[in-house]
Amino acid sequence: MLSSEVIKQIKAIQLKAGHLVTTALAGNYLSAFKGRGMEFDEVREYVPGDDVRLIDWNVTARMRQPYVKILREERELTLMLMVDVSPSQAYGSGGRRKQEVAAELAAVLAYLAIRNNDKVGLIVFSDHVEQYIRPQKGRGHVWNIIRAVLTHKGSGKRTDISGALDALLRYSTRRSMCFLISDFWATNYDRELRLAARRHDLIAVRVSDLRERELPAVGMMSLQDSETGELIEVDSSDPKVRLAYSQGAAQRESQLAAQLRKAGAGQFAIDTGSSVTEPLIRYLRERERRRYR
Repeated sequence: MLSSEVIKQIKAIQLKAGHLVTTALAGNYLSAFKGRGMEFDEVREYVPGDDVRLIDWNVTARMRQPYVKILREERELTLMLMVDVSPSQAYGSGGRRKQEVAAELAAVLAYLAIRNNDKVGLIVFSDHVEQYIRPQKGRGHVWNIIRAVLTHKGSGKRTDISGALDALLRYSTRRSMCFLISDFWATNYDRELRLAARRHDLIAVRVSDLRERELPAVGMMSLQDSETGELIEVDSSDPKVRLAYSQGAAQRESQLAAQLRKAGAGQFAIDTGSSVTEPLIRYLRERERRRYR
């Protein structure tokens, strides 16, 4: 039985997500993924009024006159949400936990898909797959997804992204669009990342908190790894300590970004202290621009 406070929180996220979808996001989603269920059919000569973004420049160069690509509908889109609920996702220094931010983003994405008559599925994971909800349509299904992400009490102790991606490859045999939402405190998942990005349209969303990037100058602090339990003492009043901490965080972010690019996955980041929709909008717009470069 859900408490009245949790139900209120779920309804608030549902209401906020629905409002955002009907205002700022719907057009960006449709534009960015318009071709996701399309496949190449043929080319023909360009005629006035054709979308210049569909010009096939290779054929145009060979034929010495403009040709455009003709696309045909392949199938409806299936959106898979993969959400990390490992212990590190329970952290949040500014009032919102990383898991709450992940739930809000999942709700927004689910609403976008439902609005476009697409199916939505969910994989909740920690060091194992904790819950799987098969892809379905309908507004009631969005409620189930928000509730699953927001209220799920993970039983795992660590983050196993390789296992989650293996599950995706087993569950989703046809090409899908997949959002992998995690803080990526994990190792040894390069192979699975490449395979998943090759088979699916994979977008990695890194969830972070300000205090994972910067230390406040408050003197001696105890820092504990929420997944390993390791505890260290640091003197945050020392500028060198704070600089080393921020540089280490920046290096980790840079390495993760390079790893995702190499695998062929899309990527953007969200923060517990900021809007989840602004980074999503920026990503969708940039994705659309890249499609026609």
